[in-house]
Formats: sequence, structure tokens, C-alpha cells
Amino acid sequence: MGATGRSRINSHSRFDFLAALWLLSTMITVVQSCPQRCHCAERNGAVVQCTSRNLENIPSNLPEDTAVLLLSSNQITHIPKEAFADLRRLRELDLSHNLIESLEAGAFRGLSEGLRTLDLSNNHLQSLPKETFDKLQARVRLSNNPWNCECSLQEVLREVRLDPETINEVSCYTSARDEYVGQPVVQVLDSGINFCTFHQKTTDVAMFVAMFSWFSMVTAYIIYYIRYNQEEARRHMEYLKSLPSSSRINKDDDTASSVF
Repeated sequence: MGATGRSRINSHSRFDFLAALWLLSTMITVVQSCPQRCHCAERNGAVVQCTSRNLENIPSNLPEDTAVLLLSSNQITHIPKEAFADLRRLRELDLSHNLIESLEAGAFRGLSEGLRTLDLSNNHLQSLPKETFDKLQARVRLSNNPWNCECSLQEVLREVRLDPETINEVSCYTSARDEYVGQPVVQVLDSGINFCTFHQKTTDVAMFVAMFSWFSMVTAYIIYYIRYNQEEARRHMEYLKSLPSSSRINKDDDTASSVF
């Protein structure tokens, strides 16, 4: 074998060695930055597996190159503002089968358009802030939550791309109108129902009831005031009548003088 051939072999060997060294250093970095109770692997970005680990909060030390974050089947109840803001490369986020009851406005702020799937199914969500899914292009799963079908939910659904496979499992658990309970939200909205109109009517009725109550209280006070003053006037008249008249007093005085 000539010198040129040996040089090429050595060059390839050095390249393979450097590639292996880079891969090893990357894997070590991922392992070192992996949250406790989670398992991390490198696959075109970090895959962070935190399923069924009894987590109550989002892990705080997630690798910045996390591409897949699996947090399903934990005890998470709340998603704070900008909980994933540092994960610019995140493509898949699974929060299903938790106990999530609330999300702060801006909970997913900072996630780029690279996010493809967001799973919030099988939680305890009843409503969402209007800005929850702003600028997200991901397909979102919201099935099997106890949704309250009212105006704010309607406005949220107007801005989100629901996963077509589970869209009919997003149902009204409670509603402003009892006849919609148990029905898929999208079907109700497609039928022409506008929950925001119900909300406006409910608000108008509440304002009317409040104004009527205030008017009733004012009227009752005026009636009480008049009756109280009438009663006081009557008592004063009776008191005046009970006093001896001036003519009688003068006559008694004259009689007393003649006697003396």
C-alpha cells in the first residue's frame, strides 16, 4: 500500500474518531443536563422522557436543545407563564393524563413555530385564557377535559388547530344551556350557536337585576323615611294635644285670684 493510501486511511480514522468523540461528548452533555427522575437521549435533539414519574411541576433544568418532552401521567396541576420559553427547538410536548386545572396566559409563549404537537388531553381543564395558543402552529389535543362551554372557550377554539382525530372528544361537560351538555363543542359551534351572545344576555340580565335591586332598596328607604316621619309627626301632635290649653290656664288663674 502506497503512502497516499495510508494517508487516506489515517485521515478517515481521524475523522471517525473525532465524530465518535463529538457524539460521546454530546451524549455526556445530555445526560449531565437531564432532570432528575427523567431519562434523556439524543435523537436529532434531546428526547426527555419524564412519563409516570410522579412529577408535580415542570422540571426546571431541561436541556435547551430538547426536541421531544414527554410529561404524561404525572401529578402536574398548573402550567405557569413561559414554562417552556427556553426550549426553542421543541417539536413535541405531551402533557396528557395529568391533573392540570389551569394554564396562565402565555404558558406556551416562546415556543417557536417548530412545535408540531401539543397534547393536553385527559386533564381537569374547564377553561383557558384567550391568548393560550397565540402564534402556535401545532396540532393541539384537548379531548377528555371537563370543558365549560361558554364565551372564553369559544374564543380560544377560534385560534387553535385542533387535532382532527380527537376533535369530537372535546365535549361540553357544563354549559350555559343544559341542552349542549355532552355534545362535541365544535358541532355545537358549527350549528350556529354563539356562547358569547349567551354571555352578553346573561350580563344584561345581571345588570338589570342589580339595578332593580338598587331601585328597590332606594324605594324601600324612602317609604321607611316617610312613614317614620309621619309617625313622629303624629306623636308630636298627640303630645301637643295632651298639654293644657292657654284659655283654661287663664280661667283657672282668674278663679284663684277672686278667691284670694
